[in-house]
Amino acid sequence: MALPLNRLSRATLIASSLSIAVLAGCASQVPLEDKKPAAAAPAPSAAPAEDPAAAARAREIAAARAALEKVKPSIYFDYDRFEVKSEYQATLTAFSNYLRVDSKARLVIEGNADERGTAEYNLALGQKRAEAVAKALGVMGVAGNRAEAVSNGEEKPRAKGSNEAAWTENRRADLILR
Repeated sequence: MALPLNRLSRATLIASSLSIAVLAGCASQVPLEDKKPAAAAPAPSAAPAEDPAAAARAREIAAARAALEKVKPSIYFDYDRFEVKSEYQATLTAFSNYLRVDSKARLVIEGNADERGTAEYNLALGQKRAEAVAKALGVMGVAGNRAEAVSNGEEKPRAKGSNEAAWTENRRADLILR
């Protein structure tokens, strides 16, 4: 059973409630503390500061890569020969320049032969072709540990067939960057 409130208590309760409601409704949204706006942080630059030497090196590597894309990465040989012809000077120069500027790059030179001859002979001939290219690059300043000479013999022909056109295409050394 609820106890009846006397008149004075009831009036006090109503007046207190109304006062609280009025004060809450009139409360200002302005904070009481006088806060000053924070100083604006400096705007971040478009790119982090880059080492000028690293930027120059990156441009040099990009230029050397562009020069590589202008040459064919294969050197062709005459029948039963492993001498590098002077017509491949541009290819050798492009690869040696790239290896000079990109110290992380390595080169695999894969020597190949056409199908004529025994498997053993063609394996040896492919190795001689790869080594001849590695030696030519060495003369141009490429360290021996940067270029690996391997032979595929006749196992990876580029052209199929038993004719002069196919044989000519298969007598080569391929230069592959790693």
